Amino acid sequence: MTTLMPRVLSALDRFHAARPWDHNAHYHRWMLRQLPERFGNALDVGCGSGDLVRLLAVRAGSVRGLDADPTIIARARELTDSATAVTYQVGDAPEGMPQGPYDVITCVATLHHLPFTETLTRFRDCLTPGGTLVIVGVARSQTLGDQLLGTVSAVLNVAMALLKNRGHGAARPIAMTARVRPADMSFPDITREAHRLLPGARLRRRLFWRYTLVWHKS
Repeated sequence: MTTLMPRVLSALDRFHAARPWDHNAHYHRWMLRQLPERFGNALDVGCGSGDLVRLLAVRAGSVRGLDADPTIIARARELTDSATAVTYQVGDAPEGMPQGPYDVITCVATLHHLPFTETLTRFRDCLTPGGTLVIVGVARSQTLGDQLLGTVSAVLNVAMALLKNRGHGAARPIAMTARVRPADMSFPDITREAHRLLPGARLRRRLFWRYTLVWHKS
């Protein structure tokens, strides 16, 4: 067993390298369902190649995308129709966030790269009254529940890779070229601090090594 497991993990790594699919984009439609049909202005923090920004632009009066990587921002500009009310800015959150205020703030798989308390506080302060914050985040696996959900995710990950790529190999999506780092906060720690800063926030563990947070500012 001790020699079999590394071989299994290595085979899975090779499988997913040949058939990648975007776990973050998987949640974009869910994020849109948490938002009003129409809203004024929105900010997407850690926007990457702008996939979510372009979806938000269908509903918003204007959308701003922020990312620390100038290369991926340049690519986002190339992929975005110049006629849409979208702007992109290179900058670090939370200190480099545009002033706002915003009716909607989104953040996908970026918060674990940033100082958690300071960033959530900035999100809270930049929202208009009645505004909505939607986060898809990454937490450090710690509990038995995390491990069980991770096991289920690993199995479904293979099925989703086959389904989305129709059983064939595929190129790595542009959105998956951004730098990555492991999360250092567990989900229970994230939940405690989020509830302290954002009373009434709804957090939930999700498949594919993600959690979600939704908060409406009163």
